[in-house]
Amino acid sequence: MKLELDMFFLYGSTILPECFIIFSLLIILIIDLTFSKKDTTWLYFISLTSLLISIIILLFEYKTNPIISFSGSFETNSFNRIFRSFIALCSILCIPLSIEYIKCTKMPIPEFLIFILTATIGGMFLCGANDLITIFVSLECLSLSSYLLCGYTKKDIRSNEAAIKYLLIGGTSSSILAYGFSWLYGLSGGETNIEKIVNGLLNTQMYNSSGIFVTFICILVGLGFKLSIVPFHQWTPDIYEGSPTPVVAFLSVTSKIAGLALAAKVFNILFAFSPNQWKIILEILAVLSMILGNLVAITQTSMKRMLAYSSISQIGYILIGLITGDLKGYASMTIYVFFYIFMNLGTFASIILFSLRTGTDNIRDYAGLYIKDPLLSFSLTLCLLSLGGLPPLTGFFGKLYLFWCGWQSGFYFLVFIGLITSVISLYYYLKIIKLILNKKNNEINPYIQAYTYIIPSPTFFEKNPVEFVMIFCTLGSTFLGIVINPIFYFFQDSLSLSVFFIN
Repeated sequence: MKLELDMFFLYGSTILPECFIIFSLLIILIIDLTFSKKDTTWLYFISLTSLLISIIILLFEYKTNPIISFSGSFETNSFNRIFRSFIALCSILCIPLSIEYIKCTKMPIPEFLIFILTATIGGMFLCGANDLITIFVSLECLSLSSYLLCGYTKKDIRSNEAAIKYLLIGGTSSSILAYGFSWLYGLSGGETNIEKIVNGLLNTQMYNSSGIFVTFICILVGLGFKLSIVPFHQWTPDIYEGSPTPVVAFLSVTSKIAGLALAAKVFNILFAFSPNQWKIILEILAVLSMILGNLVAITQTSMKRMLAYSSISQIGYILIGLITGDLKGYASMTIYVFFYIFMNLGTFASIILFSLRTGTDNIRDYAGLYIKDPLLSFSLTLCLLSLGGLPPLTGFFGKLYLFWCGWQSGFYFLVFIGLITSVISLYYYLKIIKLILNKKNNEINPYIQAYTYIIPSPTFFEKNPVEFVMIFCTLGSTFLGIVINPIFYFFQDSLSLSVFFIN
């Protein structure tokens, strides 16, 4: 009995952050089923409190030694603790972004919170999954919740279309990923645990067989879909355009964080026998993502589609840290992902605020915005320039560390393409900023002429959480680069305890 209790508390400590979120999810579900008139403030408070507690627990445990639990199917180490805290942070920022949107669409709040929290749980479990079955179940938990979130506005035809497209393409990629897992299971002699698969491949002498290459391609397709890597990016623009904007903001960061955490483990453990092979393939895909994402983004007329192609190019930059495969490379990748959360969500917060006040997301309708709303214009400008990597903003320092680590590791061509495409990205970001600063009255569109702006005050931020998140993320996109050295060494010291990615 004592042994069982010890094991229970050991397992509970490894998934304690997720347990708080699951508990809050159950409370929201009970409130939704029990009370006819629900106080929405309590629902938001329960969700945000559980996510905040999860982050605090993960931060206090960041230097704890790796723990393998649940018969080896879940591993807790400093690397996945950081990424799990990133996912919880994204949820904390995205829930306030949805409050005003839900009020305008008059959609049920408990459903949205349940889907968000379920996707968060799936992403956090995916970061620590150490078994093929756990990986697939966690991935589907994240994916199915994402499909439901895309179709959240049931009366919107575009939302329904986005959900159907996402479901069909996501189901196809999941089946390809499952097919690759079945190859791994067979080649390793019937193992599902990642470490046991590696030992099984050594015992069966199948680590250099053609079957391993087939497995790699299948897993790359499945992960490439989640990360929006070219040529597995086709779903991204349509889903971004049709889905509710707060949902797009959530998916644009959460799916990338969970996918990167899984890719780091899979590529550096399962395919450690041929690192040069997968690095070359990923290098090609990163180059294609940076080039295609930035070039196609120039031609877009919708702000959401432009950000879709911008996110495709951003994952190309992030892959540089993954490809290097050493401690500094992974630290630079982690710090850029951290910065990307603020830059991307700050941009989406500005878009949500603009669309709520005007009902449009076309780029041309932003012309002359600074005349009516200087705060929104200034915030959107800083977030876009930070995404483009303009100094001295946060995005510049994030790209600087990524490119420097890639250069030190010998990936000169990859860094060169990253530098060129970063300059290209500034073109379409500056094009939007030029429209915002356009003050010719005869060119101001009707949306801006009818735009109403309320002067911010402390009570105003309490009633308008979108504006609060926008300013918070803008400050992060602007000033986090100043303290990049302490942040970099913090991540590097934490990641040094996770030895699976060190050459």
